[in-house]
Amino acid sequence: VTAGATAAIGIVCLVRAGDRRELPLAATPLLFAGQQAVEGLLWLTLPQAPDGSISSGLTLLFLLIAEVFWPAYAPVAALLVETDPRRRRLIGLCVASGFAVAAWLLWALLTRSHAAVLQDGHIVYVTGQPPSVIVGAAYLAATGLSLMLSSRRTIRLLGALVLAGSVIAYLAYWEAFVSVWCFFAAGSSLVVLGHFEWSHRHRGRTADA
Repeated sequence: VTAGATAAIGIVCLVRAGDRRELPLAATPLLFAGQQAVEGLLWLTLPQAPDGSISSGLTLLFLLIAEVFWPAYAPVAALLVETDPRRRRLIGLCVASGFAVAAWLLWALLTRSHAAVLQDGHIVYVTGQPPSVIVGAAYLAATGLSLMLSSRRTIRLLGALVLAGSVIAYLAYWEAFVSVWCFFAAGSSLVVLGHFEWSHRHRGRTADA
């Protein structure tokens, strides 16, 4: 259900985008939809064959999206739509942070064991990567702070929701943090729709004037 609704939002955002530089941001709901679909398939396959090749492949794909793709993609999407030079420089630092943490987590995924298990109504991703404050801070800087640095209010709101979701997921669902936080972030895609809907109407009023 989440994947379907988020995909519909993503299609509307892509239609509403007025410039090619906005396309990466507009595509984020559609990408979240794909990620949620992967986890939905995991819910179907884990009870039947938790150690099967399909479950293992879906687990790796989900973790690649969550841990490698988003920290590299999110700050780039924020940078492309930013016009203020000072803010662009700050977001550029988040881009560097995002690519660094993505490279580190990719190396960890490819060299250490990982698995997904059903536990207390959640999917828990077990990896050989020990918790690290530095890696966590770099990840949040890339995925949340880069959006908070935007000069556009709706994008800042999206960043605030992403960071708030990380706090809630950490405090209430620590063991299932990766799964729950990605669900929160996917739900926040509604803000992206609001951003492009407002921009579309603003361009319409400007054209009429």
